[in-house]
Amino acid sequence: MEYKVALALGLPLCLGLAALGVGIGLGRAVGGAMEALGRQPEAMGKILVVMITGCALIEAIIFYMIVFAPGLVK
Repeated sequence: MEYKVALALGLPLCLGLAALGVGIGLGRAVGGAMEALGRQPEAMGKILVVMITGCALIEAIIFYMIVFAPGLVK
C-alpha cells in the first residue's frame, strides 16, 4: 500500500475522530457551565467568559485539522 492511499484513508478517519472529540468536549464544557450557573447565578459573567474561552480552544482543534489535513495528501 502506498503512503498516499494510507493518508487518503486515514485522514478522513482522524478528522471524524477529532470532530467527535470536539463535540464531546463542547458538550461537557457547556453542560458544566450551565450546572455552575444553576448553582451560582450571580457568577454568570465569570463563568461565561471562562466557558467561551474554553470552547474557543476546543474548537481550534477541529480548525487545525480542517486546515492542515488536506495539505498532507499532496
